[in-house]
Amino acid sequence: MSLRISTSAIFDAGTTQLNTLQSQMAKTQLQLSTNKRNLTAADDPIATARALEVTQSQSMNTQFGTNRSNAKASLSLVDKTLQDVTGQIQDIQTLIVTAGNGAYDASDRAALATELEGRLTDLMGLANTADGTGGYLFSGYQSTTQPFSKTSTGAVYQGDQGQRTLQVGSARKMAISETGSAIFEAIPTGNGRFTTAAANTNTGSAIVSPGAVVDGSQLNGHSYEIKFGVAGTPSVTTYTVTDKSASPPVDVLANQPYTEGATISFGGMSMDIKGTPAAGDSFSVDPSAKQSVFTTITKLIQTLRGPADNANGADLANGLNTASLNMKNALDNVLTVQASVGSRLKELDNLDSTGDDLNIQYQTTLSSLQDLDMVKAISLFAQQQQTLQAAQMSFKTMSGLSLFNYIT
Repeated sequence: MSLRISTSAIFDAGTTQLNTLQSQMAKTQLQLSTNKRNLTAADDPIATARALEVTQSQSMNTQFGTNRSNAKASLSLVDKTLQDVTGQIQDIQTLIVTAGNGAYDASDRAALATELEGRLTDLMGLANTADGTGGYLFSGYQSTTQPFSKTSTGAVYQGDQGQRTLQVGSARKMAISETGSAIFEAIPTGNGRFTTAAANTNTGSAIVSPGAVVDGSQLNGHSYEIKFGVAGTPSVTTYTVTDKSASPPVDVLANQPYTEGATISFGGMSMDIKGTPAAGDSFSVDPSAKQSVFTTITKLIQTLRGPADNANGADLANGLNTASLNMKNALDNVLTVQASVGSRLKELDNLDSTGDDLNIQYQTTLSSLQDLDMVKAISLFAQQQQTLQAAQMSFKTMSGLSLFNYIT
């Protein structure tokens, strides 16, 4: 039994087939124009979902790169400012050495004090450096508050202890600022463990050294006084070391003969005193504290403007020694902070390199998930084109079959 196919069925079947072939060819042409294998999620659901994840990771990596650029800009400004601070401190150290020139008189020292006032103003300006975005570089979280204001004893810090941070990597949040207190205020006095100083009432020519720790296990954080006495004929100079932190105060060394330049040791500490102390002269030995660099410079200016020949120059020498040691500590502190900033800048360079490698990896993964095999697609397009042309020709032939063509 033969199957009868109507003319309308032939036309419907031919039209459907031609539409299918044209759709397939149009899809291939769109793939070629976009160079993408998956035009919709339906083409490859798993690859599409994976590509979305990789694209999101790539976008985050790009944002981290932007954050690193911002972090570099901020830290570079901090580093440049700290370099300028270092230069100012080194200039002040040079002035301290110059002030110790025995040929200088009161007017010469007053001129140096005036120059130091200018250095103090310059250093204050660096401490109040703007960050370029309407705030201040060293004020912590309070970026709109000026960090330092000048006072009669130095300066007062008005910022906080916060360090602004940025996410510069998937697992790395980095501080991009430093606080003014950490740079300019957290400076240990003396040798970092204890500090020595002459009493203001001294009349002799004795000068005390900064001292050193000889046995850290014996350090107890107490304050001591070294007091001199002169008695006998011929006169003999002795000293007594008193622990003022004990209750009541206790003499740890009593009536020890004084030899100029000889080491005086107690409580795990040692120092020497040179010159000739007068009866009643005393020196304090206190635990090291934190002191602002502005306070150190202010005290140095006061020392230079003191009496021209007070206590045979001992007050000046002791003041200069103290200032020199404190400015050395200030320089060490700034260099330590600068080294920390430099290490972060170096880390940012390494993170940039890692980020670039990640971006290449993400791009490679996306290419394997999305990119089109051009040779295969062009071959398929040519095949589909030929198939469509053959279908069109056959449809034309089929649609031309009619009994009316044979009726004469």
